[in-house]
Amino acid sequence: MTVPSTSFVESPSLNRDCMTLSRHILQQLQSFDAEAQDISAIMNRIALAGKLIARRLSRAGLMEGVLGFTGEENVQGESVKKMDVYANDVFISVFKESGLVCRLASEEMEKPYYIPENCPVGRYTLLYDPIDGSSNVDINLNVGSIFAIRQQEGEDLNGEADDLLQNGHKQLAAGYILYGPSTMLVYSIGKGVHSFILDPSLGEFILAEENIVMPKHGKIYSVNEGNFWQWEESIREYIRYMHRHEGYTARYSGALVGDLHRILTQGGVFLYPGTQKKPEGKLRLLYETAPLAWLVEQAGGKASTGTKPLLDFIPTKLHQRTPAILGSTEDVELVESFISEGQRQLLEVV
Repeated sequence: MTVPSTSFVESPSLNRDCMTLSRHILQQLQSFDAEAQDISAIMNRIALAGKLIARRLSRAGLMEGVLGFTGEENVQGESVKKMDVYANDVFISVFKESGLVCRLASEEMEKPYYIPENCPVGRYTLLYDPIDGSSNVDINLNVGSIFAIRQQEGEDLNGEADDLLQNGHKQLAAGYILYGPSTMLVYSIGKGVHSFILDPSLGEFILAEENIVMPKHGKIYSVNEGNFWQWEESIREYIRYMHRHEGYTARYSGALVGDLHRILTQGGVFLYPGTQKKPEGKLRLLYETAPLAWLVEQAGGKASTGTKPLLDFIPTKLHQRTPAILGSTEDVELVESFISEGQRQLLEVV
């Protein structure tokens, strides 16, 4: 029997629509071995969590018991939003029966959540901030989720997860989900940074942009200037410099993921420095700054504490905080130069 030939015209738009998150990850890993399958499966679970959270957020104003505070405080002493609790529970639920992840560590939990039935085979840990910028939820502004995947090292017999107290280079993958006009997932497994948009009609994250590259310089600086008088003089002097020079624009939303996404795609710098009373800053290393530093550097940018590369920073506790300067290489180095000069002047005084 002769099979009639058919002509096929390759369509770039169709090819893009067929590039789902799981397909892209396997292509990136260039392997179908067990580890590649595991990472792909974990990322698919993260995507499922993102879909569930996005659905909840889209209906938040129409549902009872979704907005507002719970009346409780988290391990950092911060008031907990109801969406914080829901999103944290979502991540636990989607991984509980997965067999992939032995531990989940979240900024909303004092200690990691262990899934004993997964531990014989699931040698991975998921670290995450379930809802970043949750104060924006009640006023319908963008929020996000941040995540990182790490390999478990050792047996963790004391239940303290001490093997997580390592630098950011130990991350296998990292990314964030941005809940805005569309739901976007951005990730890296150490081979560039790639963005996907959730197509509600398909229920799939579809490739939007591959190999995102940050500009070397941008006009945007993103910082909470309400803390101006709490900063060290070197940071205040940097802000004065930005005010005096034309061509710079301030943008700050109060949601780290949204602000960082703008910097990632348009260039510039995001900074959350320490204050005189809290030199360690506000942002958590394992759940926020290390995953985002991984993305920024994969996109050709730079991530710093102000005095050292952020990915080199080794935490001493799970909820370690650190100052963060993330963005285009030239813009981060400009901030670092002010900090370095401030330290030099202090040494001269001493």
